Amino acid sequence: MSALLAWVLSNPTVLAIGAGIIAVAGAWFKGRLSGAKAERHKQQVEQLAARDISDQVQNDVGAMPADEARKELSRWRKS
Repeated sequence: MSALLAWVLSNPTVLAIGAGIIAVAGAWFKGRLSGAKAERHKQQVEQLAARDISDQVQNDVGAMPADEARKELSRWRKS
């Protein structure tokens, strides 16, 4: 067993292949993490945009007279 281990550790080809596998695995892992981070950022931007629109609608409705607000909101009411 120790002879096999000594051969693997002394063989430059096997070491290069092992290093390549480790490098590919590291790059894949880093790519997965950065992709997840980008997706979280994209969702946060979309949520902020939705909140801005929601705030605008709330402000617009709050500024309307009550009768006009009821008329406008009746179009959005579920039957």
